[in-house]
Amino acid sequence: MASVQPISRSDWSERKAPGLADFEAMASEVLAGLPDDVLLRCGHLQISLADYAPDDVLDALSIEDPHDLLGLFEGQGLAQGGDSDRTGQMPNRIWLFRRPILDYWAAMDDPLGDVVAHVLIHEIGHHFGLSDQDMERIEAAADR
Repeated sequence: MASVQPISRSDWSERKAPGLADFEAMASEVLAGLPDDVLLRCGHLQISLADYAPDDVLDALSIEDPHDLLGLFEGQGLAQGGDSDRTGQMPNRIWLFRRPILDYWAAMDDPLGDVVAHVLIHEIGHHFGLSDQDMERIEAAADR
């Protein structure tokens, strides 16, 4: 249908999806806002970003759709002895996967920064040794 009104562009017509640098900035903001005692326990934790999880990681987790994995904790949780240094031990690492996070965000009604924060804090929970079930119970209690 043709319009008699002049074409106007929305704010979105010139925007691009946030890149990895934007995600790094959002993750840095989340980390900066965490309580000091939490940050102290995250001392050697690495935060890494990628568009998607590698195929070998998806295969190891039996995940067929790469959009199903928004973040990943690699390492040994602090509750399982991950805070003791061992020769050859890699530091604990959190991965944030940009494209799955963007797809999740596009389907939900939450601000992108909140989604990034949720994924990052969830993975930090694994660094502290919490299971997915532990975190679900904590979130459910917080929602009450």
